[in-house]
Amino acid sequence: MRKVRTASGAVAVQVVRKHRGQRTILAHVGSAHTDAQLGILLEQARRIAGQDQGVLDIEVPARTQSIDGIADWRTGTLTLSPGVANGAPAPAGRTAATHSRLLYDVLGAVYDWLGFDIVTDAVFRDLVIARIVEPTSKADAARVLADLGADTVSYRTIQRHLAKVNTANYREQIAARCFTHAADRGGLSLLLYDVTTLYFEAENEDELRKVGYSKERRVDPQIVVGLLVDRSGFPLEVGCFEGNTAETTTLVPIITGFAARHELGDTPMVIAADAGMLSASNLAALDDAGLGFIVGSRMTKASRGLRTGWAWR
Repeated sequence: MRKVRTASGAVAVQVVRKHRGQRTILAHVGSAHTDAQLGILLEQARRIAGQDQGVLDIEVPARTQSIDGIADWRTGTLTLSPGVANGAPAPAGRTAATHSRLLYDVLGAVYDWLGFDIVTDAVFRDLVIARIVEPTSKADAARVLADLGADTVSYRTIQRHLAKVNTANYREQIAARCFTHAADRGGLSLLLYDVTTLYFEAENEDELRKVGYSKERRVDPQIVVGLLVDRSGFPLEVGCFEGNTAETTTLVPIITGFAARHELGDTPMVIAADAGMLSASNLAALDDAGLGFIVGSRMTKASRGLRTGWAWR
């Protein structure tokens, strides 16, 4: 979108395409004389520009534009920064810094929109944003946040705030907001479950990190992570198990823990999982809990009487 002053002093809004250094005006949306008119024209221009593009539904409000903020070529002068005297010589321009502040603001807006701001911890919020942008270490999170144009804190401060994750019950608060988000959109009728492993470059095992079956065919100590999501992939429950835990034994604890946390009781739900979850004890436990299940399996492993690639109840 392009905003230019006209000879009458109005602000013309245009949709422009730039290709190989050349600009082509695709549409002249109109001219605005007030801030309200400018906002309407900019919204029309966004719709025109986004017709052939995919748009992420993150519900981040557009920045408000003002007529006074558009440069006026008729005056022959530029708007001075606050505190700069009229007629003062302008110093040579230089790039002081670059950052991806827009990305930081968008992710922060989504974080707040989901209700995660119930955790009143700005450092934890920044660490979540940094982890989304680049999954790196806690010590390196300061670099990622600096690249995003956010304020940084010391490693000791990061450690102190992460200690509050357990003591201040962050998980319960965020899990409640995830549940509310999914429930408001009717996403609890079908839930999806899967398991993965995370390895550690450590020589020795401990109480959690143990050598077990690795999807990456590694022999390093690892942990097993189980994740329950709704039909759109939005996370609802996560569990961490010892590295030598069998995948089939993780399903029931995650499902029962999720149901107990949110007091679902007799709420009808169907659980979908892959062949690794196919065991008689798991299917019996889900059946006893009144839950339906869809389990992907080979034909030879499906129960007697089923002639498809899915076991369903």
